[in-house]
Amino acid sequence: MHPASLKNDPSATAEDRDRVARAYAIARSAVRNGNHPFGALLARGQEVLFEVENEVVTTGDVTRHAETGLIAVATARLGADALDDTTLFTSTEPCIMCVGAIHWAGVRRVVYGVTSSQMSSVIGRPYRGIPCREAFERVGASIEVTGPVGESEGLEIHREFWPKFLRDRDPG
Repeated sequence: MHPASLKNDPSATAEDRDRVARAYAIARSAVRNGNHPFGALLARGQEVLFEVENEVVTTGDVTRHAETGLIAVATARLGADALDDTTLFTSTEPCIMCVGAIHWAGVRRVVYGVTSSQMSSVIGRPYRGIPCREAFERVGASIEVTGPVGESEGLEIHREFWPKFLRDRDPG
């Protein structure tokens, strides 16, 4: 049993919905490439600067979440002080590790698709993290958060992925 999807955040724009839909496409690509279903992109105004998918499984690096990978690419290519006018769009609400990377990189806006608690319900485990709005607040970050956006579509990706992935990991 899964809780009902939340309605779109009323502050989400048409562009937000389009970019989250693109993050979902990147998440599907991550799955095709053997990784967990997460994708993210970074935009400045109308320009998409970078797109990155989760690479945790194929690299063996637990820090290769879509958001942390995106921040690594963006800061290496643009510099650590160049992200204060960007928006990070991500398929699923950022975890606490990703919140830290986003904060320290100076991103000022985050738009996410699926809430972490909804994703956890698909996995069948209670969410043990901190919602990203609360995490940003706790570190004193002035980051605008919009989400969930298009959560039903994102939850489908998680429903397609996690049961099989978890079964294959623990066949007993």
